[in-house]
Amino acid sequence: MTFEEKTLKSEKIYDGAIINLRRDKVTVQGGISYREIVEHNGGAVMAALTEDKKLIMVRQYRKPAGKVILEVPAGKIDPGEKPMDAAIRELKEETGYTASKVELLTEFYPSVGYSEEKLYLYLCTGLTPGETCFDENEAIDIEEIQLDKLFKMAMCGEIDDAKTLIAILMVKSLTDM
Repeated sequence: MTFEEKTLKSEKIYDGAIINLRRDKVTVQGGISYREIVEHNGGAVMAALTEDKKLIMVRQYRKPAGKVILEVPAGKIDPGEKPMDAAIRELKEETGYTASKVELLTEFYPSVGYSEEKLYLYLCTGLTPGETCFDENEAIDIEEIQLDKLFKMAMCGEIDDAKTLIAILMVKSLTDM
């Protein structure tokens, strides 16, 4: 049987630039427990698909993983910003592309066990190339990779970023219909 936890007390542990951390005292089936929760504004994820079925990908070093990761473009949603506006802004900043059509595919929690972060995945089509506007601390390589190749890479375990796996699988499913 599912048991819905009730928050008895909430304490902010850390207040950061990108994330906050809080500790909640909650009721559980056997009494009382504690949950450490990462607070995050959420992010926009862009599956930018060209007319010849290539996805615009970014390759960048990710410190938590300790290596360079191939991923779809994505970025955080600023406070008060709508997810679609963040998607349009981040696509332009990270890749230089603008899209004539931006369509929400899905919303998901990438790490529901400890974070309240929600990601919004958009299919971006009708792409027009332009100039990037990287943040001062970003070092990104932009690549166009055939969707079928990315699908094979995903199924062989060569893609290890969750949002990118979801984007590839969803777009592949849509284009095969």
